[in-house]
Order: sequence, then structure tokens, then C-alpha cells
Amino acid sequence: MPTFNEAGNIPVIVERIVAALGKTPCEIVVVDDDSADGTADVTRKLGEDYLNLRCIRRVGRRGLSGACVEGMMAASAPVVAVMDADLQHDETILPEMLNEIRTGADIVVATRYSGDGSTGDGLSSTREWGSKLATNLANRVTGELSSDPMSGFFMLRRDVADQVAGKVTHQGFKILFDILSRVEPGTEIREVPFTFRERHSGESKLDALVTVQFLGLLVSRLTGGLVPGQFLLFALVGFTGLFVHMAALFALTGILGVGFTYAQVGATLIAMTSNFVINNNLTFAHRKLKGTRWLLGLLSFYAVCSLGAIANVSVASHIYSWQTSIGLAGFAGALMSSVFNYSVTKLVTWRDV
Repeated sequence: MPTFNEAGNIPVIVERIVAALGKTPCEIVVVDDDSADGTADVTRKLGEDYLNLRCIRRVGRRGLSGACVEGMMAASAPVVAVMDADLQHDETILPEMLNEIRTGADIVVATRYSGDGSTGDGLSSTREWGSKLATNLANRVTGELSSDPMSGFFMLRRDVADQVAGKVTHQGFKILFDILSRVEPGTEIREVPFTFRERHSGESKLDALVTVQFLGLLVSRLTGGLVPGQFLLFALVGFTGLFVHMAALFALTGILGVGFTYAQVGATLIAMTSNFVINNNLTFAHRKLKGTRWLLGLLSFYAVCSLGAIANVSVASHIYSWQTSIGLAGFAGALMSSVFNYSVTKLVTWRDV
């Protein structure tokens, strides 16, 4: 169970899982992204009563997919189930899912959109519409291997988990979709319907960030991984910087009366700062910089983007010297600087620590 600020739900869901599985031997692995509400402490304390419960506390790393992969790799069981800790997933169908594995399934998806399954009280009308739209988009990539590829509740055999662990992205929130888009032909996928319940306590993690990251993953899978989802987000953020730059330039020259050269420098710094802030909260949310590291990261971002600008001009000028069009030369230079900025800031500004 990947968790982030789920302290109020852990005691309830653990008790229910143990009751649902009865005499079936199991281990419960909570992978917590360093929650501020003490989720890890609650889990460890509860482990005094449930010896099959343990917690992996991830410090400096964020992301549901990454947490799921670490949990699956840490588990020693021959069958692995992934589910949320907020009690929206119906733990009582775990034995039925396990029976499907025992009778030949490789992956079992708990579905809201087939058989007796439904979204119940778990989704508002707007979120249900968005969920169905995302499902339709995902199925264009996976080939409709499941009626609910966006489900966060599924079970798979250990060897399948090992097979996909090194392939799926660790930054997204929709890991089942990523898994289904990478499984080997002939993989036996079955479904068990369930009713999506209302969250027990705490706040939902579904926000604009999840939506944007899913779209990035979708494009990545549609291009066969040629365009990484994270790079796409980085490029989109860079595109927004163009509008920030122009708005700042007109404000500095038109409203404040600053000379063009100084205004251009100021607008460039403002746009770079905007790009850094958005990337820190969106593209690299799983490595989000805070405090002193935020300031040092901003300075390194300035430095890298300045080098990227030089690379942009150099490449564009060189290509233009071949008597190609201005548009082609300009695009090549912009693409070069985007790839350079993304690659270097990933290694320098938002490096793993």
C-alpha cells in the first residue's frame, strides 16, 4: 500500500485486510512517502500487534508508482497485491482475486467498469467523467486489455512484477496502465468487479498534477517511449516560459519604463524562475526541492539554462549556415536547448540525494 498522509486510515485498513484474508498467510507492506502526519510511526506502532505488517519510509522521494514498485520488490510473497490505504478499495474481494491467480491468471484487475462493479460513492460526477475519459484514452494504448486500466487495485504474480519493475516509470500515479502497456503477449489478465467506496479519512491525492502526469505518460506510451513523459512536461513548462517572458518584458518596458536591454535581462530571469518553480512542483515533484536546496537549485537552473541558450544559438546558427530555412534552424536550436536543459537539470538541479 503506497501512502502519503494516511495515518487515520492505516489501523482500519490493516484490520480489514487481515479479516478478509482469514487464514491465508500474507504480509502487508506500507510504503510511505515521508508523510507529515506520522503515517510511518502509526504503521510501526501497529506492527507490534500485527507481526506481518511493516513500513518502508521513503525520504526525499515521492510518487505512487515508485512506491508501488519498491513495495512489490520488497515483498517476499509469490503473489503481490497493490491497493490504496484510504479504504476506497474493497478488501473483501482479495480472496476472489487470489483465486483467479491460483487458477491461471497472471494479473487480476479490480474493476469499477465491468460486471457488478461501479464507482459508487467514491467519485463525484466530474471525476467519474474524467476517469472514464482517461480509461478510453488508456485503452487506445493497451488495446483494451482491461475495462479499468486506471484502477489502483490489482494483483499479479511475482514473476510478472519482476518483469515490469524495471520498465515502468516511477514518477506517475497510474501504474496499472503503465504495466498493462508493457506486458508480454499472452499474459492472462482477468477482472473482479468491485464498488468504489468513499474515502474514510484524509484528503484525496487526485489533483491537476496527477492529470498532467497521466497525459505525459500517455504520450510516452503512444510514442513507444520515444518521448519520455517527464521530458514532455519539461518542454511544456518551457513553452509557458515564453508567455511569462513576453508578459514580463512588456510590463518592464511599458509600465515601469525600463530600457529594453535591462528589461530583456529581467524578463529572462523572471521566465527562468517561473520555469524552475513549475518544474519543481510538477515535472520533478518526486524530487521537490525545499529550503536551502531550493535556492541552490534555482541558481543551478539559471546556470544550466544559460548554457542551454548558448547551445541553442550555436546549433541554430550552424544549421542556418547550411542555407536551410530560418524556421528549421530555429526549431533545431530550441530542441537542442530543451534536451540539454532537461538532461543536465535532471542530473544537477534535481539529482537524487
